[in-house]
Amino acid sequence: MEGQDRGVPSLFTITLIQFFVGVLLFIALIYGHRDLTVLTLLVLGVISGARLWARMSLSGLKYHLWVDKQKVFPGENLTIKLSAENAKLLPIWLEMKVYIGSLLQVSSGERVLTKESSLLWYQSTHFQWELTAERRGVYQIGPLYILTGDLFSFFSRHKRAEESYPIIVYPRLVSLKSISLPRRDFFGAPRAKSPLQDPIYILGTRDYQDGQPSKYIHWKASARQHRLQEKVFESTQQEKVLLVVNVEPFARRRAEEDFERTLEVVASLAVRMEQQGHSVGLVTNGAVKGGGPPIVPVARNHQQLPAILELLARLQMKPDGDLKDLLHHKVALTWGISCVYFSHKEDETVFFAKEYFAQRKTPVVFFVCQPHLPAGEERPEVLRKVYCLDDICTHKAESK
Repeated sequence: MEGQDRGVPSLFTITLIQFFVGVLLFIALIYGHRDLTVLTLLVLGVISGARLWARMSLSGLKYHLWVDKQKVFPGENLTIKLSAENAKLLPIWLEMKVYIGSLLQVSSGERVLTKESSLLWYQSTHFQWELTAERRGVYQIGPLYILTGDLFSFFSRHKRAEESYPIIVYPRLVSLKSISLPRRDFFGAPRAKSPLQDPIYILGTRDYQDGQPSKYIHWKASARQHRLQEKVFESTQQEKVLLVVNVEPFARRRAEEDFERTLEVVASLAVRMEQQGHSVGLVTNGAVKGGGPPIVPVARNHQQLPAILELLARLQMKPDGDLKDLLHHKVALTWGISCVYFSHKEDETVFFAKEYFAQRKTPVVFFVCQPHLPAGEERPEVLRKVYCLDDICTHKAESK
């Protein structure tokens, strides 16, 4: 597909000008004007040759787009590299454009990265940009637009390459004050004398005892010992915390700034708990950009924290269903789980959540951006233990 003509030589690509040149050639041939005939033939030859040149410019062109990071925190840098190779004898002019997400910026503040170059036969070139993630979200680097043509830039051809990279920007991490969360221990302290065993902590193996569940058999050890071996567990205390984010009050009041600040605290709390060895999960009633469930079940593994951070990055300030129904049908509040509930304001949603968790005997602590009811309203008893978000947030960004 031909592109627009460029710069001063654009007269050669205007159809009307080409028509007039053809008319001059016809007149020159009729009246026998040798010089005019040579000139018009030369002009038409250059135009035809440049057009054919441009049509062949895309053939043999190899290119590759590469991004060094696809998951970053706000303020982190990422590098975009672009390479192009002209794998043919015909030299070409080349322009490449990379579209970037609206919340990624370069020093110039542009949203389209553009580089231009001329490539001789079998020559390659490399381009590079440094970007800074600006704010939480999910964005696309790409698609890539390629514009090629003859070296005079009389004519051009363009192509869209579907090569692109999703960039996930996690919520900013902030420093948190020390807080004590309500919990309900089941197994007890590690190495304590307890009749209950935690299947997470394995002390070793021993000969299989009759009556033990088959799931406790250590098959690899049994193969080595040539007799059945079972796992030996120790009793332990492991805190299990479910983080709950109610998006509906934020959306109702269009409190985007408070919403972003709340997600920063949720992400920071999840990171701290994971570092302390706790099991963490997340549930929210907000729409998830790109689809996917709004739940990360409570667990402890190397994929848990990235899954929580990615869900927070994809979370939109748009409610998608009722939180109470989601908790009732999709979340298993098993014994030992404590909840940390985040909302925008100390209102009826917090009151209903308090009753819901109380019925299920689940310890819960509430954090809201606006902790006070409007003047004149009586404060219910169940809302007297709701805390302000500032009680745990120091508003200082953690360095990554």
